[in-house]
Amino acid sequence: MPRIPLLAGTRLLIANAPDDAVVLRPPPPEPGIADVGAAVRDALRFPLEGEPLEALVGRRDRATIVVEPPALPIPGSQADPRQLAVGAVVDELERLGIPTGYQTILVACGLARRTTQRELEGFVTRELARRFHGTVVVHDAEDPALVRVDDTSRPPLRVHRAIAETDLVVTVTAAETVLHGGPAALLAAAGADAQRAAVAYSLLETTASQGWHLALTLERALARRMPVMGVSLVLNHPRTSGALRGYPYDTEALERIAGSPLRHVISALPDVARREILHSLQTELTAAAAFAGPPSVAHAEALLRAVESRRAELDEPLDAIVIGIPGTTPFLPREAPNPLLAAYLGLGLALRLWRDAFPVVDGGTAILAHRFTRTFPHPTQQPYRPFFHVARIGRDPEMLVEAERAAAANQRAIDGYRSGMTVHPLLPFRDWNACQPALGRLGAVLVALAADATAVRQLGFVPAHGLQPALDLARGRTSGDARIGFLLSPPYFPLRVRRS
Repeated sequence: MPRIPLLAGTRLLIANAPDDAVVLRPPPPEPGIADVGAAVRDALRFPLEGEPLEALVGRRDRATIVVEPPALPIPGSQADPRQLAVGAVVDELERLGIPTGYQTILVACGLARRTTQRELEGFVTRELARRFHGTVVVHDAEDPALVRVDDTSRPPLRVHRAIAETDLVVTVTAAETVLHGGPAALLAAAGADAQRAAVAYSLLETTASQGWHLALTLERALARRMPVMGVSLVLNHPRTSGALRGYPYDTEALERIAGSPLRHVISALPDVARREILHSLQTELTAAAAFAGPPSVAHAEALLRAVESRRAELDEPLDAIVIGIPGTTPFLPREAPNPLLAAYLGLGLALRLWRDAFPVVDGGTAILAHRFTRTFPHPTQQPYRPFFHVARIGRDPEMLVEAERAAAANQRAIDGYRSGMTVHPLLPFRDWNACQPALGRLGAVLVALAADATAVRQLGFVPAHGLQPALDLARGRTSGDARIGFLLSPPYFPLRVRRS
């Protein structure tokens, strides 16, 4: 019976898996490109489609560089290749005649908490931070000065003035999903109503993604006003050092971690101490390639390359899947996740990273390994509290619509978002909506290690006191031998499933 280490919150859970269990782990990171800046400059000179940056600049005087907070992948790294990519774009614009004083860096945070000045310094290299003389602005989805650029879409598209009133727009992002990077960065600089509508059935397929089509509409609307170019990086999987070195890629690392006596010592520590230990681990993040062109074109090519290099194969859908939920949020700053965010990490992120087919059979079971305690770090996660004020809100569509309407009209919550204190009050509803594609296919969601059964039931899930009872429940829901998969993460990674 193999022993499989899973990261559940800040705890290291050792699962005694059946002999026929399917262990899903990503391939190890590829060698990174030696000079990210040079790769970006080459991409700008030889784009996949359209004219090079030099031709787009021409005699234009101003440029806006759109970036996203490096929320994905999980875990991240302080030395992020996107920092070097931004520096390369700034240098190229300056070389082509647009000084840094006439450049604007727009941070498109979406509905997440608006980035603080201190956090902005981590988006670029220290060298660039010292010499950049332009403007750095953080998008506000509730800004009344947003400029309407398209009336035909529903909802109408309004964007930050730094995008609508410039001469040239360049996005600098990483290809993580159809909703993260590329034209989605432009959408993350739009109004809250458009961002709330940015949904996707799979995060790796554009066909059923309203968010992708909205972002594409916005990109085309902006392209009618000024040149728009995108740089998309293909990131390798992060590599962690220290006690978790080699996890989850190497079989030897799994055996070493599962058999290490130190895990008993770490498990006995309080949650705060375990969290500090995890945060102290160094993470290396490298880039495998860089592409440029229209944001949608560059992003699509980079995303295909990322899926091919980071995916795991699944011959057929599973009867049940076990997913470890890390003790962090999917946005910055990194904090302990509340139960809704824990559900989003498992159902809205991990179980939407698929291509060709959903990884679990219809009516199957998902087991989320997390304690699901109702902790809401103040003030960032305060808008998530309403989900747990009323019983069954997650399972009652009418109650959910009423609660969302009240949140959208809550001026105090909106003021908290605009001041950079907390997330937008609509973000919890979008996060819950992101879980619906998986919930629509699954027959049950079990929460192993559940410490707050009430919170689990309010979301419509089933609490279990441990992983083994959850596995027994999953087997009981299957006729015959259950095919159970264990998703080794983080990082979460693409699953390519053969259609049955």
